[in-house]
Amino acid sequence: MKVILLKDVEGYGTIGDIVQVKDGFANNYLIPRGLALRATPSNVKHVQSILQQKAKKLQKEKEKAEKLAKELEGLVVSIKRKVGEKGKLFGSVTVNEIAQALQSLGYDVDRKKILLKNPIKEVGMYTVAIKLHPEIVVNIKVDVQPE
Repeated sequence: MKVILLKDVEGYGTIGDIVQVKDGFANNYLIPRGLALRATPSNVKHVQSILQQKAKKLQKEKEKAEKLAKELEGLVVSIKRKVGEKGKLFGSVTVNEIAQALQSLGYDVDRKKILLKNPIKEVGMYTVAIKLHPEIVVNIKVDVQPE
């Protein structure tokens, strides 16, 4: 039986692929779980239109991320914290604080997109990566200053 995949199925194909599978596998596993549809002409057109809509949406998201990346490129975010001896911070600067500092500057960046390997525990200038899109990563500077 020929089916069109609605989700990636390991060993068979990816979304939108038309594959030949055994009738039992299609009827008992793929179709009931919503992983595939019978490959009728109307189902093929339907899935292709859905894929085109997803592609357009992804393209818009990428363009939006590129625009934000241009604005963030070279940005310096200052964060003031209480400092102890030898420039050590009380606590640390985390992604939440960086996201709040960006939001105070007018940039809406989700904290989950900020890639900080280790929390910042000392005064100084740090480079922090922000993954705005799977293909777009921008670096900003975080300047941690004593209060």
